[in-house]
Amino acid sequence: MTFWYIFTIIDWILFILISMTVLYLGVFAITSLFVRHSETPKAKKQNRFIVLIPSYKSGRSLEMTVKSILGQSYSQRQFDVTVIADHEDEMTMFHLAQHPITLLTPNFRRQSRTKSLQLAINNLPQFKIYDAVVILEAGDVVEQEFLEQVNDAYEAAGTKAIQTHKLSLNRDTTPARLSAIFEEINNSIFRRGHISIGLPAALASSGMAFEFNWFKDYIQKAKAHWADKELEAMLTRQHIYVDYFDKISVYNEKARQAEDFNRKHRSWIWTQFRSILRNIRYLPAALINRHYDLIDKLLQWMLIPRMIMMVVIIIMGILVPFIYMTAALKWWALFAIVLLIFAIATPNYLVDDKWDSTFFKIPVVFLSSFLNKFKLGRKFNDMIDLKN
Repeated sequence: MTFWYIFTIIDWILFILISMTVLYLGVFAITSLFVRHSETPKAKKQNRFIVLIPSYKSGRSLEMTVKSILGQSYSQRQFDVTVIADHEDEMTMFHLAQHPITLLTPNFRRQSRTKSLQLAINNLPQFKIYDAVVILEAGDVVEQEFLEQVNDAYEAAGTKAIQTHKLSLNRDTTPARLSAIFEEINNSIFRRGHISIGLPAALASSGMAFEFNWFKDYIQKAKAHWADKELEAMLTRQHIYVDYFDKISVYNEKARQAEDFNRKHRSWIWTQFRSILRNIRYLPAALINRHYDLIDKLLQWMLIPRMIMMVVIIIMGILVPFIYMTAALKWWALFAIVLLIFAIATPNYLVDDKWDSTFFKIPVVFLSSFLNKFKLGRKFNDMIDLKN
């Protein structure tokens, strides 16, 4: 078997797999343009919320989130806040103890948002009755009207789960800008683009609200360290629609360092992979019963992660011309199409003079994270201007 034959097979397999992901992203990027933003009617009742904030070694970010949620215009009698502070430092715990919250202090051997949420639910006072649970994470900042808006949305949606609009609080480094851009692309493609054609929105790890009794029952069944995808799968299998509200904002502090950025994305990729393994057995029944929501969800989890997709496209676009110039044309065209899709899915406020260069730095972000393990990452960051 010749080198040329092997190269051609690998080249086309990669191209076809990535093209399928690009096609999926492109379809929903376009449908996201046709969402009509109607005003959410004012709710006739004030639901009682329990706000859960799981945290792990977050420090100042956790304090910021707690202060944010406590400063609500919503009636103070209609919501309680429980913070699950895992492995937080003494100073952070001291400051948190000054606030009117329930503070749980587990010491899990391994970080687990699922165990934190289960612990919080199991430690709620039996005499208190809640209508819905809201989940935030350390680093989230919300406006004073957040719970009031969530209450209106929850009543208007008429479903057991809603997702609010997560967006970036900071864009001061390349990893932070990438996180901000990918967050908004997620909002456009996996949330706004989906609800525009009647499919449920994807959950986003925080800024979520669930019907309390449903969440209380099903969070106990979650086993993964990050329960978001498991809850999403449970909702979809039960034909429970997840609605998305674009005008309710949750500002999230993004990772500034390449290592933190890559660690979070590795966790997301692993969670997505586990979700496929756990739910792929439902695909035949979904096809027979025309359960389009579940079919779409499984296809969504099978997509090549965008970070990996962009790295492959950029590397192939650089290396292939040295082997066979004509074969590189399709990679260059695919890169242009991907940038067009991302431009469609990215809000105007993020498309600035650094937008194009940010995507070209994706392989650099990966490499910087790898070099950090050998204590070379800081010098590398300075060389390629990753901090700006």
